[in-house]
Amino acid sequence: MEGIFWLIIIVVMAVIEIITLGLTTIWFAGGALAAFIANLAGADLVIQIILFVVVSVLLLALTRPLAVEYLNKGRIRTNAESLLGRIAVVIQEIDNLNAQGQVRIDGQEWTARATEGEKIPKDALVEIMEISGVKLMVRKKDAD
Repeated sequence: MEGIFWLIIIVVMAVIEIITLGLTTIWFAGGALAAFIANLAGADLVIQIILFVVVSVLLLALTRPLAVEYLNKGRIRTNAESLLGRIAVVIQEIDNLNAQGQVRIDGQEWTARATEGEKIPKDALVEIMEISGVKLMVRKKDAD
């Protein structure tokens, strides 16, 4: 009877993965497969459950980051995300303590803050490190 239970878990997890494409439930299907194989080998239910949990967690922890990185490899960044790593020009001194600073990139002006807390003078070049709400978090570009 436990074997049928594990087969049902495998099918349910695979169907959920197909519907959501979140790369989460497929690893639990792998754990259920390991438990099913243990059931066929005559292992006790407690061993099957432990095997299910351990294999699922190991698959999730060890292979999900690699799968996500591999699947997102050719992804093209769009909208504001496309600004990350690009260079902007400071048009108003960036001073985190006084909550001021603006940069211009692609003809658009953005509120900016320094990631390292330093003051960055007007006309300096900065690299966009992240986006926090409607503010660009930048760091001063080193002279090449």
